[in-house]
Amino acid sequence: MGFGKVFIATSVDGFIARDNGSLDWLPAPLDGEDYGYAALMDSVDGIIMGRSTYETVLGFGEWPFSKPVVVLSRTLTAADVPEALRKSVQVSNVAPSTLVATLREQGWKHAYIDGGQTIRSFIEAGEVSELTLTRIPILLGSGIPLFGPLPESIVLRCEYSKHYPNGVISTRYHAL
Repeated sequence: MGFGKVFIATSVDGFIARDNGSLDWLPAPLDGEDYGYAALMDSVDGIIMGRSTYETVLGFGEWPFSKPVVVLSRTLTAADVPEALRKSVQVSNVAPSTLVATLREQGWKHAYIDGGQTIRSFIEAGEVSELTLTRIPILLGSGIPLFGPLPESIVLRCEYSKHYPNGVISTRYHAL
């Protein structure tokens, strides 16, 4: 059974950010609507994200997570984490399967996987059990893609799909 749950917005043409990393194309939230984010966070023990996503989140100002975070990076170290976050943020440079084994030993059952390259590496390792794509009704034309080449096809089963008044469509898939 896969360990990770992906929850990410994409443009209709499959990009998660503009070429420069900008997310300015994401719509403002609907009144009181979180597109299923709170339910996702209730279902995971922590978050695993890549360095770029971590740096983007740091730029938001206030740290938005109350759960533990693991940042996958080949360049960051624990010393790069701000002092105020060191109890809840750790840095790792191990492969997804190794990290999953370690986190399972610590009692984690599921993690929210975030960041394009991190998501791709967990998919390739077979460690994604659930994939929620929230498609924003915009064509960016270019940008940072969510998906890239895979060693083999991965069959998904659609579990849920919801259309919102602003044209956003959120679909949850499970890996078979």
